[in-house]
Amino acid sequence: MKKSSPTRHSSPQPASRATEPPAAAWTFLTNHAHVLWCIFREPEIRLREIAELVGITERMVQKIVGELVAANYLEIEKRGRRNAYRVLADQPLRHPLEAHCQMGQLLELLKMTQPAARRRVNRDS
Repeated sequence: MKKSSPTRHSSPQPASRATEPPAAAWTFLTNHAHVLWCIFREPEIRLREIAELVGITERMVQKIVGELVAANYLEIEKRGRRNAYRVLADQPLRHPLEAHCQMGQLLELLKMTQPAARRRVNRDS
């Protein structure tokens, strides 16, 4: 006799979610690239702000920053109670297909295509 699978009940979506377009299942750039891009644009940005911009948790941003430091793509300098970051732009990209390019080249390409007015995080919240 065949076992019947439990019935799955989908919970109704909140009204605000119903009107939003579905989130992209994937993007061309990784979260690591997004975090590095945020830091490149604003070297004294807070991890909380990066998390909001990238759409990941602050804990995940901390992990990614640690990995970028360990891989020698990023340096952290303590300035009072805040951190300032420096992207080491001369480092090669990690995948063999793009290892002939440097991190700075990718960041400069993104910078060239950046819209004039970019969204900023409200720092008062």
